[in-house]
Amino acid sequence: MTTTWKSGDKKPNNQTTNNTISGTTLSSWSQQQKLAMIAGFAVLGLSLVVCACSKQSAKPALVSVSSPAPAPLPATPTTIASTIADPQAPLHKPAKKTSKKRPADVTYSDANSGLSFLYPRKFSVISGDSAQAEFAAVGDVPMNFVQPGGVAIATVALPANAYPGTDFASGFFNVSVNRAISQQECSHFAFVDTRNADGEPVDAEKVKIGGNDMEMTSDFTASDIKQVETQYYHNYVDGSCYEYSLGLSTEGFTTEGNIQHVNRDEVFAKLEKILATVKVNPVETEPVAQVVNPIAAGAVAPTSSTSGKK
Repeated sequence: MTTTWKSGDKKPNNQTTNNTISGTTLSSWSQQQKLAMIAGFAVLGLSLVVCACSKQSAKPALVSVSSPAPAPLPATPTTIASTIADPQAPLHKPAKKTSKKRPADVTYSDANSGLSFLYPRKFSVISGDSAQAEFAAVGDVPMNFVQPGGVAIATVALPANAYPGTDFASGFFNVSVNRAISQQECSHFAFVDTRNADGEPVDAEKVKIGGNDMEMTSDFTASDIKQVETQYYHNYVDGSCYEYSLGLSTEGFTTEGNIQHVNRDEVFAKLEKILATVKVNPVETEPVAQVVNPIAAGAVAPTSSTSGKK
């Protein structure tokens, strides 16, 4: 027997229940998915906001730490030319060596007497037997010891053109020694200054030059051809009398032309600078071996043995 269902008839109860359950299930899952999707979008948006804030806060720190690299300087034509001429040339050239200047003063020393002094390099010096002061415009300059026995050690002469345009003829510094006179005799001079208005000789004066106590006098001669002024200094050291002569010679009164007189004080000041450096060191002498005569000393001479006669 066949059963026929009409459209207007109600469906059985079991079908209605199944349809209701499935519809309820579908509607409940779609709401959960919507909530999940909304939550996911919210989390994603929050994370994007956090990332954006963190990037914006990190930018100032990076800017404060880093600094832009300096732009390279443009190459000058000189640098380009030197690089092309010698590409292997060093960047910094080595400093040039400067030559050392020689000292202005020279040391003179005499081994026999122990005497030494300084004199300007431009001056000339003569030592030994030729050291006696002698110049064309001056002639022989005598020693001023009270007793003979003086020996010249050295003479220093100023250049002839030291004072151009003046009546300067020559200037000198001379050293002599006399070992045959006593200390008392060394304090005197053979001839002294006689420029006193009364014609009486002027006594020697005691002076101190460069730490050395000395006696000093002067001598002056003049003529139509030349004028010579000499200052003498005596110093007694280690049993010897040393004499230092400072001399200046000028042209005479008949000089023609517009020639000025040389500054005498300036010339003698230069010569006194040499005198102030004088030093006399004691000379070590080797002891002389003495031969002793044993007989004279009281020793008994040995007797030679001879054979006796029978």
